[in-house]
Amino acid sequence: MTFAEKIIDFNQHLTFIAPLPPSIGVMNPFRENSEALAISSAFYRKFYSDQQRRKLILGINPGRLGGGATGVPFTDPKRLRSHCGIACHMHLHEPSSAFIYEMIDAYGGPKAFYQRYYISSVCPLGFVKVDAQGRETNYNYYDSKALTLAITPFVVDTLRTQLTFGIDTKAVFCLGTGKNYQFLKALNHKYSFFEEVIPLEHPRYVMQYKSKTKDRYIAKYLQALQ
Repeated sequence: MTFAEKIIDFNQHLTFIAPLPPSIGVMNPFRENSEALAISSAFYRKFYSDQQRRKLILGINPGRLGGGATGVPFTDPKRLRSHCGIACHMHLHEPSSAFIYEMIDAYGGPKAFYQRYYISSVCPLGFVKVDAQGRETNYNYYDSKALTLAITPFVVDTLRTQLTFGIDTKAVFCLGTGKNYQFLKALNHKYSFFEEVIPLEHPRYVMQYKSKTKDRYIAKYLQALQ
């Protein structure tokens, strides 16, 4: 199987069955969004139809406007069309995706970048918190201790599976220098998945708080990834 077919098979079988804390729901784009599997499969077949080894970049968990919509981490519908050449009828914009694709452009473009890197998430499924009126907001796996405990076996199992795709385990790049890094570093200490965990500021943090100096963070990404 190619790297692409391994990812697609992984996505098709992603499911989370453990009990969750009250008012927290799972966001699984491959089961809830009729477009996500087809869109993401087209993306992976375009950029990953080979057996080349790649380095792994891990975000937190999918958000509703990026990976939660397209099935491709940090790739919103806008960037899917403009940068990846994949047709998509949704019209959503995610600031984190904007940063990632500016970085990818600086790297040399999607083809050059995805030949060497595979982006996923520490927890490959997302979560939402539902309020009394039924409204949903994004919720990270580390936002409550109960949720973190609930997802840990799932994270371990899905990470082990992804390492079989052809991942270079010398280092993993962690997007997030706070709780995401702390969790992944502790997990790696226990299971020795990687020789090193390298933290980088999360794209959402950069775009929300450091947008005027985002070029500095793009340069930091490029230096680390080279």
